[in-house]
Amino acid sequence: MSATPKTVDDYLAGLPEDQQAALTRVRKTIKEAAPDATEGMSYGIPGYKFKGRPLIHFGAAKNHCAIYGAAVVGADKAKLKAYDTSKGTIRFSPENPLPDALVRKFVQTRMGEIEAGSGGYGKKRGSA
Repeated sequence: MSATPKTVDDYLAGLPEDQQAALTRVRKTIKEAAPDATEGMSYGIPGYKFKGRPLIHFGAAKNHCAIYGAAVVGADKAKLKAYDTSKGTIRFSPENPLPDALVRKFVQTRMGEIEAGSGGYGKKRGSA
């Protein structure tokens, strides 16, 4: 991508076809799981906010795609062995995309954290 994209559509249009297809699928799954979330660009990548708080982001790098802000907990760790993970980040290739059910679960888990006013990234200082 040469110019900084202003919209998610612009961001996706600037990607190679395989990454574009993988992240379009992630985008669709996020929108289905969180229809009330607002979509926009943040830190140069697509992201979603729910009730004014960061929900989840996704992006592409030279050799992978990723989602950011996903709480990787418990049983999900076993399901993610095929992916490169770190705190809040899951990297995947377009050839081995994340299952829609896992993306949906991460979104729903994060929405629950926001509803409860607990944990997760984007937590306001001094809040419960």
